[in-house]
Amino acid sequence: MTWVLLACAILAEVTATISLRLSDGFSKIAPSVVVVVGYVTAFTLLALVLKRGMAIGVAYGIWAAAGVALVALIGAAFLGDSLTPVQYGGLVLVAAGVVALEAGGAH
Repeated sequence: MTWVLLACAILAEVTATISLRLSDGFSKIAPSVVVVVGYVTAFTLLALVLKRGMAIGVAYGIWAAAGVALVALIGAAFLGDSLTPVQYGGLVLVAAGVVALEAGGAH
């Protein structure tokens, strides 16, 4: 259940971040509401993950890295952002860092 909560926290954060872009500087009401609700939900769920005993470095590392990677990929796929080969490499390195955090915490 802890991993499900973390996945939901990631999805809420990604939704809020994409909505931040769509809010046009908070000038559009609907996406602005999604931003606030999304971030409150994301942090609440992340707090529950930590309360359930997941190490903060692992939980935050996965939450932040997955959020960065998903937002970058969604931006490139749907919002007209571009990703260079170097940026794709950076995403791979972010993922590798999270794997290292998780693997190191298992010992």
